Amino acid sequence: MAGWDDFLTEQDRQHLAAWGKRAPDGFGKRPVLLMVDFFYAALGHERKPILESIRDWPMSCGLEGWAAVDRTVPLLAAARKHKIPVIYARGMKGFPSDWFRRGDVTAGRNRSLEQLPPELRAMSNEIVAELAPAPGELVIEKAAASMFSGTPLLFHLRGIEADTVVICGETTSGCVRAATVDAATYRFRVGVVGECCFDRTQASHHVNLFDIHQKYGDVIDARTAVDYFGTVAGWHTPR
Repeated sequence: MAGWDDFLTEQDRQHLAAWGKRAPDGFGKRPVLLMVDFFYAALGHERKPILESIRDWPMSCGLEGWAAVDRTVPLLAAARKHKIPVIYARGMKGFPSDWFRRGDVTAGRNRSLEQLPPELRAMSNEIVAELAPAPGELVIEKAAASMFSGTPLLFHLRGIEADTVVICGETTSGCVRAATVDAATYRFRVGVVGECCFDRTQASHHVNLFDIHQKYGDVIDARTAVDYFGTVAGWHTPR
């Protein structure tokens, strides 16, 4: 992905010429699409630039997030068309360490959603309508960054004999990266769809995609993911 090139130093380029990744790691025959935290708290309920959106939604990623949502719509449609299992993650409502309640007003920061009107606060954890789960698709609630942490995801993936996870969502530097590292740790092949991920900080987005591609899996574009799903269509038959 060319986006990270702008953040590399000359020393980085020389080091990559000697040590960098030479070829994709590749994928298996039994993929699952993981949809990480496509909820309103990370986007806002209206499409606004990030510096406007954070006035109401302090965790918003703004228009770059919505652009990633729009690029994910056809990816999700392709997964469903080819009968690739789709699994969603979102925050666990009411958990005592709920990140949505974090705030540090004294330091000039406030990530709390408590200032939202009740009707908007109620929708903060809901997956955006453009990517809403279809009947029968698994939605996992999590209390930590990785959707593997403290959830049944690993057992489910092993139960259906998946060998590959294709990941998209937010934030690239947070929950997407955490899921990617855990997936690689558990010996799944990993693809991260770079243009279907987003972050609040542009540098964090691109640098973390670079790290992921060098260390934990393959960063791919949506077209590559769609084509890949076509080659393994129908691998999973629900029991």
